[in-house]
Amino acid sequence: MATLTRPSMRRTFPLPLAAVAALVLAPAALGAPASVTTVELDRHVEPRTPLTSGPSRFSLVGIHWRGPGRVHFRTRTLDGRWSAWRDAGAEPGDLPDPGSREARSAAGWRIGSPWWVGPSDRVQTRTVGRVGRVRAVLVWSPESRVPHRVPAATVAPSILPRLSWGASESIRRGPPSYAPALRFAVVHHTAGRNGYRRTEAPAIVKAIQLYHVQGNGWNDIGYNFLVDRFGTIYEGRYGGVDRNVTGAHALGFNTGSVGVALLGTYGGTAPSGAAQDALARLLAWRLDLAHVDPTGFTTVISSGSERYAGGLPVLLRNVSGHRDTGFTECPGDQLHSQLNTIATAANDIGLPKVYEPSAEVRGRAARFRARLSSALAWTVAVTDGAGTEVARGTGTGARVDWSWDATGVAGGRYSWAIRAGGARPATGTVRIGGAEPPAVQDVVLAPEAISPNGDGQADSATLSYRLTAAMNVSVDVRDAVGGPIATLVDRVWTPAGAHTLVVDGAALPDGIYQVVVTGRTPAGLELAVTVPLAVSRTLGPVTVSPAVFSPNGDGRRDTLHIAFSLTVAADVSVRIVRDGRWVASPLAGSLEPGAHELAWDGARAGGAVRDGTYSAVVEARDAVGATTFAATFVADTTAPRVQVLPARRLLVRVSEPATLRLRLDGATVRREVRKPGVVWIRGAQRTKRLRVLAWDEAGNRAPEVRLVRRAVRSGSRQ
Repeated sequence: MATLTRPSMRRTFPLPLAAVAALVLAPAALGAPASVTTVELDRHVEPRTPLTSGPSRFSLVGIHWRGPGRVHFRTRTLDGRWSAWRDAGAEPGDLPDPGSREARSAAGWRIGSPWWVGPSDRVQTRTVGRVGRVRAVLVWSPESRVPHRVPAATVAPSILPRLSWGASESIRRGPPSYAPALRFAVVHHTAGRNGYRRTEAPAIVKAIQLYHVQGNGWNDIGYNFLVDRFGTIYEGRYGGVDRNVTGAHALGFNTGSVGVALLGTYGGTAPSGAAQDALARLLAWRLDLAHVDPTGFTTVISSGSERYAGGLPVLLRNVSGHRDTGFTECPGDQLHSQLNTIATAANDIGLPKVYEPSAEVRGRAARFRARLSSALAWTVAVTDGAGTEVARGTGTGARVDWSWDATGVAGGRYSWAIRAGGARPATGTVRIGGAEPPAVQDVVLAPEAISPNGDGQADSATLSYRLTAAMNVSVDVRDAVGGPIATLVDRVWTPAGAHTLVVDGAALPDGIYQVVVTGRTPAGLELAVTVPLAVSRTLGPVTVSPAVFSPNGDGRRDTLHIAFSLTVAADVSVRIVRDGRWVASPLAGSLEPGAHELAWDGARAGGAVRDGTYSAVVEARDAVGATTFAATFVADTTAPRVQVLPARRLLVRVSEPATLRLRLDGATVRREVRKPGVVWIRGAQRTKRLRVLAWDEAGNRAPEVRLVRRAVRSGSRQ
């Protein structure tokens, strides 16, 4: 449980609605096949009326409009009952990436969410604020009677293929595009009522495809997968469930992500247990294919969205909600609050696992690394083009790190595989030999967001890079559009190898910048690599106390206090991380400027906190971007073990660093033990009555030891 000393307040204000602005009439006609009709509304007539006749019936509605205002709508069922007014719910981030053909197809329109309303025949709209043209996309999608077919090759969980939910392959507008790697997942909800029947769910998926393609002009349905409230998983966008298909679900963050949408609306209603279980199984399988830890984090460079400018680095959870990438309420408060639990469950399904495999070549040597879900015996095998093994490395532990000296093999391409226990193997290829061309490589800026306010935390960043050949090097800081700001290194002749440079942001105002490393070879070849830099003084120093805490309910150091300050209002999240995995999220909300303190009692998903070293990671997001600081602390709930050894001298064995207080025949001795082991208490050979108390830095107390010792002669034992 966490408490915040300075809670934020959210104010809401009623917005007056304009009069009814449109009424679409649909004549009664049954038995129509799946169809999409776009109805243009006459902006010059009050109430607005359709310029063309509507369809006989529809089951899904999406509203498009121009202008910054909002549109509300309601629908009438076939038996004449009108629904409540609903916000058309434009999701600004439910879009393809900028610059894509899909994005250009709906340029200038605000695109409302696809609302499943069930069989209906009329729709009304009304507006708030300045709204120009309005059009309604009406989709009729009857319930599918096609039996569910699950391909035999699909590994758990079962995934309903496109054929089973009646995907219209003939309407797809373009071939799928693929990302080089899958790095994270984005979870959505769709829209519409949650009480749909099991037989309606495939029709909802088909209606969303029709709306996305024929209403919005996209290539195909925007989501990679969909999940209904009964736990059925549907294959979404065409291209292969096990391939890195680029979707159209998270503006600026589609490449390298997998988008999963739960059918329904989850702002005030929690998703069903069946839906959450199915989502966990799907993420466990799909992220394991990419060797991604569901509970980890990744830094993603935005390609441009309404929230994050292009080129801005954004720290995301590997299982994020849509609202983490854009200005949207999606996937709803009730679903978003469950993502940590769902990610933890996904991580625990199908263990053991191999995370973050990599192969790095330096000349004629290759280094293979990976992280394992637990300590395991592992192997790295390298094979040539004929499949003959040419090298093998082995080890045991939670980290794979093995280097292959390929001096004695012919140059060319080799395959490698990392295997550990029953985990899914990680595979890839490396190229050995050949002259390494001149290049500027491994350019890394850490951290990517700095806060140069003189508090000693992230005041500067370290730029590291590697040259494969000697060359003239320049390092420049430029603004977001490439304009020069400062020159850090000006054409300095630099030898091949690794180099570092400190980037001080004290003279830079808050904003988004580019750090450009440019190398120029003697032959005149110019090589430039750009990395983003965010400067924000929003987040002040992050501290934790006590440095060692003991959340075991004994009243001593049971609570950890995390303190930080903000110079402006910001969205703040606090995560507790151990070994690169988050274990708790005690805070996520909007906070006002000033000092803040969070009290955390160690509560976490999945059980009590285990002893070990942790980090409290505080992230503040403002108009510039995200700034993150981490403070380290230790959790220790285990009392030291104390044993008095039988010997002539007084020897006490202690299991960990601790403070000893000994009562020796009425005299008190205090001893600080710096490391575990056996301690000799000098001058206590003749002690007859002994009491030993011990406690560690976290305040955990060992049971008192009381002994009555006999007189000890030289060479005797007790």
